Amino acid sequence: MAGSQSRRVIVASLIGTSLEWYDFFLYGSAAALVFDKLFFPTFEPLTATLLALLTYAVGFVARPLGGVVAGHFGDRVGRKNVLVATLLLMGISTFLIGLVPGYATIGVAAPLLLVALRFLQGLGLGGEWGGAVLMSIEHGDPRRRGFNASWPQVGVPLGNLLAAGALGVLSATLSEDAFLTWGWRIPFLLSGVLVVVGLWIRLRIVESPLFAEVEQTGRKARMPLLEVVRTHPRELASAFLARIGVDVAFYTFVTYSLSYVSTTLGLDRGVALNAVLIGSAVQLFLIPLFGALSDRVGRRPVYLAGAAATAIWVFAFFPLLDTGSFPVIALASIVALACHAAMYGPQAAFIAELFSTRLRYSGASMGYQLAGIVGGALAPIIALQLLETFGVTLAISLYVVAALALTAAGLLIAPETRDADLTDAGGTPTGAVPQQI
Repeated sequence: MAGSQSRRVIVASLIGTSLEWYDFFLYGSAAALVFDKLFFPTFEPLTATLLALLTYAVGFVARPLGGVVAGHFGDRVGRKNVLVATLLLMGISTFLIGLVPGYATIGVAAPLLLVALRFLQGLGLGGEWGGAVLMSIEHGDPRRRGFNASWPQVGVPLGNLLAAGALGVLSATLSEDAFLTWGWRIPFLLSGVLVVVGLWIRLRIVESPLFAEVEQTGRKARMPLLEVVRTHPRELASAFLARIGVDVAFYTFVTYSLSYVSTTLGLDRGVALNAVLIGSAVQLFLIPLFGALSDRVGRRPVYLAGAAATAIWVFAFFPLLDTGSFPVIALASIVALACHAAMYGPQAAFIAELFSTRLRYSGASMGYQLAGIVGGALAPIIALQLLETFGVTLAISLYVVAALALTAAGLLIAPETRDADLTDAGGTPTGAVPQQI
């Protein structure tokens, strides 16, 4: 029975996280394809595109706030309740985006509504990650926590593939006028159907047994976030640093590479996009594989190996893109995202295991989401500025390596968490001594 419930929780976490990332990536794709024309038609094309992409960035700003709010209530009222709320928030806001009239219909209210709904999307996604990961590791066999917690991570490449696939099919089958008029709305409206499926699955799972134990003993924190800052400063710093390099590498390989290949190299945007999608498909299999490997050899060895491999490959990545050959560019993306998977697979378990049960949602969410601003939100902008300033991609590679050094530091100031006893007051093994650097 326990095994069946554990599998149900993992499936629910994977489906829910995939739907949330589908919604999040769907907006980004639509912002690049249609939002400039529909919501900012009075501006010249470049300015309209920049404004559309700025509305996309609003989601990144909202994610830490979503993590803080969801973390507080997740540690107060339970993981399951908050996960249901984040799924509803994300699904409803995405569905409503599909209904927002264009600028030609309601004027300036159109982009304002778009920004407001994008902000709600960010809140939902910010609260989703911590809850999905915690439900996965707090159920089931403690010896498989790395593998179990890696499945919500699979939601990132899966959601990306679903969003790109949905828009790609509609773009290929509809005329440009039809796609711009109503076709782009279909994937957003489809989110309403998908969220019903995800909600049905999530309502069938039971609350985390570890949280239920905390609730029964009356040990819930009154102000979880403040207590995390006061009692887990090293763990919070470790979670924050451990994610920075992972995010910088990912958004350099995935987001900035699209701009570099299409703008700097002058190739068709589909070249880089297809290469990234192939790499994302490979990640579907590699992320749980590396999560399972961390159950055997430890979180830090796998994580550090991935960081080292990424630091080496980033120096080959841009020269391979410069060849202009699609097979070579695809190879560059596949290897880059394989190296990223070695970090991303054990990441969820490592960060969650740093914190005690009564503070785990707040601690894991805060460390993870705050790093997203420094890492993911800024990485493409910094990469673009570095190339403009120095004129060589070596500067970008060195930037990624510097971020990965911060990740290594975050891993080394924490103890190995694979054998952490999640039932005790702390999140780390008794007697474990952090390795100093």
